[in-house]
Amino acid sequence: MLKKRIIPCLDIKDGTTVKGINFEGLRNAGDPIELAVKYEQEGADELVFLDITATIEDRKTFAGLVKDIARNLSIPFTVGGGISTAEDVRRLLEAGADKISINSSAVKNPQLIYKLAKEFGSQCIVVAIDTRFTDGSDLVYIRGGKLATSLNTVEWAKEAASLGAGEILLTSMDGDGTKSGFDLRITKLVSEAVNIPVIASGGAGSVTDFIKVFDETKATGALAASIFHFNEVPIQELKKQLKIQKIPVR
Repeated sequence: MLKKRIIPCLDIKDGTTVKGINFEGLRNAGDPIELAVKYEQEGADELVFLDITATIEDRKTFAGLVKDIARNLSIPFTVGGGISTAEDVRRLLEAGADKISINSSAVKNPQLIYKLAKEFGSQCIVVAIDTRFTDGSDLVYIRGGKLATSLNTVEWAKEAASLGAGEILLTSMDGDGTKSGFDLRITKLVSEAVNIPVIASGGAGSVTDFIKVFDETKATGALAASIFHFNEVPIQELKKQLKIQKIPVR
């Protein structure tokens, strides 16, 4: 069995880590490099850095910040935000990122997934899916959660996997920042529909939430932000409790 991964997420805006609720109401959470170093020391398995306004502002993710992060980290990290071409991917991998995350650009041009996976390898292509339960359906949202599409979340996850995605980062917009628990229903549906790793994101508020998402779905990773940023759940304590529950962690 794959060991489960604990993955802090740092949403970056104007060079600062921020956190909101349901993708709105952002507040400052600290310096991204300082937080990254702290999480590595505490036992994080991987990190995710998302330049959350890059797509909305039609600009590229900052390669300079990625270089600074890479100089200070030894654990794998994923970078996302404003990535739409092979050149974008090459630039970020050369800057030190281990994986890149695409969302809006993949929805607009699904063949981009195939192209990037073929050129750089599936192992470093993460397809991020922002999902919200809307009018009785699970729909995919793009442009930082601002724009609904007609895509069904599960069907899009299956298509992304078939095109060569190495991993799905599934964020429940309904749960984002609420600390009410991971969306077990949609996480279960997606993780059972694809044969690639799925990272659950959105809603983590307690150790119990992590236990449930690993016990009740096939998610191989769980991502959280505010509970780590504001020292509500220490990573070492979380891993200790998961081991007590016989959940395999690194």
